[in-house]
Amino acid sequence: MLKHRGFPGRLPGTDLQFTIRRANPKGVTPLTRRERFRDRKAVDRKADELFLLALWEHFGEEPFERGNLDAGRLSWLFGREVLPAEDPFDPESYEALLVLDPAAIQASFPDVIDEGSA
Repeated sequence: MLKHRGFPGRLPGTDLQFTIRRANPKGVTPLTRRERFRDRKAVDRKADELFLLALWEHFGEEPFERGNLDAGRLSWLFGREVLPAEDPFDPESYEALLVLDPAAIQASFPDVIDEGSA
């Protein structure tokens, strides 16, 4: 499992994690698209935004390996802002390639690309 060095481990001041320390011995947690409802907590929305900002700053529009990125946090963005970069895509692989969709990011989180470029 690739460890993304320099990537933030969690949302500061919370227990919401962005990365995992080690591979799950019971098997890889699959990436699935999770619905984001309007009544989500503000801290969850902020975690999505800061995680996406970190992804944008680290990878930009280039494909990247899932590695030690948290499956739960990725699943909130998967299928919208984070897309599979390979076909066939294996949602249960730490080596799976993902890519960011700038148009979807701009629509959902308009400040992310502006902040990441500054």
